Amino acid sequence: MKEKKFQRRIEDFTCIHCGQITTGNGYTNHCPACLYSLHVDIHPGDRSEKCGGIMVPIGVKKKSDQWIIQHRCKKCSIERSCKTTEQDIPALIALSKKLSDSR
Repeated sequence: MKEKKFQRRIEDFTCIHCGQITTGNGYTNHCPACLYSLHVDIHPGDRSEKCGGIMVPIGVKKKSDQWIIQHRCKKCSIERSCKTTEQDIPALIALSKKLSDSR
């Protein structure tokens, strides 16, 4: 039997970076206030990754008509991408401005 790559998990969490309390919807894997995340999954939702490092938002890109956040783990340096939602827009704008100011 083939293992599913995505596992929907509805979990609420407090952001380890900014302290924002976030209500999960089963697809939420980052804080909508600061876009930080935790390196806890090998495949989305599986909670199998042992690293547990803080995933820092390092970039934003557009794929078709969807905005994607790029993260890098502070502990192991792996990079991952994830889709955004409308509630991420203010933080996406702030990250985009920060990235353009640093260039």
